[in-house]
Amino acid sequence: MRSALAIMLLLGLSLAAAPLHAASSSDPNLSEETLEALVSRANQAEPRYQCFLYAEIVHKMSELSLRQYSAGEVVKASHLLKQIQRLSRKIRLSVTRKDKRLRNAEIMLNRTSFRLTELLHSSDIQYRPLIKQTIAEVNEAQNATLTQVFSK
Repeated sequence: MRSALAIMLLLGLSLAAAPLHAASSSDPNLSEETLEALVSRANQAEPRYQCFLYAEIVHKMSELSLRQYSAGEVVKASHLLKQIQRLSRKIRLSVTRKDKRLRNAEIMLNRTSFRLTELLHSSDIQYRPLIKQTIAEVNEAQNATLTQVFSK
């Protein structure tokens, strides 16, 4: 009985940790060109799919920005943060009840906000205003999606 309980506990913990690991790991092949292609694909997608696609792009951009900041490429990372702000505004303005995967988009934006907050705490003081502004934009997009999730 004890071993069965231990196995179930171990299995439960491993299943719970897998999505967290997948969410925190970043694609080493991710580049700005890839992100631009994803943005153009999202722009051409049906409106009901755009919210999730933009949220996914924002998340990937934030991961790439974190990598660039840690590698010392501050100018590139700052450029990505400005792109994140623009896409977050697009999400906020275009979210509707008919959007598919709205809850998934909200969760992804929440994770993005968390990762950007980590960046804020580890960044130099001169870059903090840009990071704070980006976090605020992502949070507003998240709130817009969350409002639509609960209005259904």
